[in-house]
Amino acid sequence: MHYAGVVALFMCFVGLGQAAELPLLTHSLTPSAGQRPAPVLRLQNLDDEIVDIHDLKGKVVVVNFWATWCPPCRREMGSLERLHQATKDKNVEVLAVNVGENFDTVFSFLGTVEPSPNFQMLFDEDALSMGTWSVKGLPTTYVVGPDGRIAYEAVGGREFDHPEIVKKVIELADD
Repeated sequence: MHYAGVVALFMCFVGLGQAAELPLLTHSLTPSAGQRPAPVLRLQNLDDEIVDIHDLKGKVVVVNFWATWCPPCRREMGSLERLHQATKDKNVEVLAVNVGENFDTVFSFLGTVEPSPNFQMLFDEDALSMGTWSVKGLPTTYVVGPDGRIAYEAVGGREFDHPEIVKKVIELADD
């Protein structure tokens, strides 16, 4: 009897662990208070090129801070690609900023993502941009308007291909 109780307790913890690995993804964006200007973001991409957010002024820029060890980050990556596909002809750029990891770790993970990301993947191995952008946890996403100001924020995993999010991003690009 005691053994069955231990097994049941273990299964609860296993279930909780699985739930922690598969958090619910939402489909809301929070309007940014004050719409502050987007901070500096100048990082290297997968092709060893420097991407500077200030060069993207005039476009809507979705900036997603993430890491491969973060379960909701991993889950939302495919939806970021679907957002990219739905908006790439609408003056929208998606930038995924990996924090604290190296090229090999990120590249290996990207091979597991469906659909495979075609948007800009940036590297911040020292995680310095988290402080500049006031990122408190991963994933955190900012949607920067064409005027260079942060229009929306999202802390936690999102379904970026949800019609409500796609609509908000496209409306911002149309303004």
